[in-house]
Amino acid sequence: MGVTLEQGTGWSTLRLEGAIDISLAAELKQLLMTAVAQGGEVRVDLGGATDLDVTAVQLLMAAERKAKGAGVGFAYSDVVPQQILSALSEAGLQQIWMAEKAA
Repeated sequence: MGVTLEQGTGWSTLRLEGAIDISLAAELKQLLMTAVAQGGEVRVDLGGATDLDVTAVQLLMAAERKAKGAGVGFAYSDVVPQQILSALSEAGLQQIWMAEKAA
């Protein structure tokens, strides 16, 4: 459980599993920076995540903005668990999150 990064030529996949909270913030930030710095396509797989705290959401949104500003592709897996969407909604972040995905 936690955060893992898999990289290939021109792509990176960051997998989030279990509860992603402040205890994993430094690791998440470092792996996001590594993935964006490589260039190519960054894909975030949330399929195994059970919870994202506000720190994790902020890091993901910041990494997405940085990637797009650098011309690096950034996308989320097609499957976002309902509990993640519910938690975002309860925190008042679902509209911001969804706007980021639509942009």
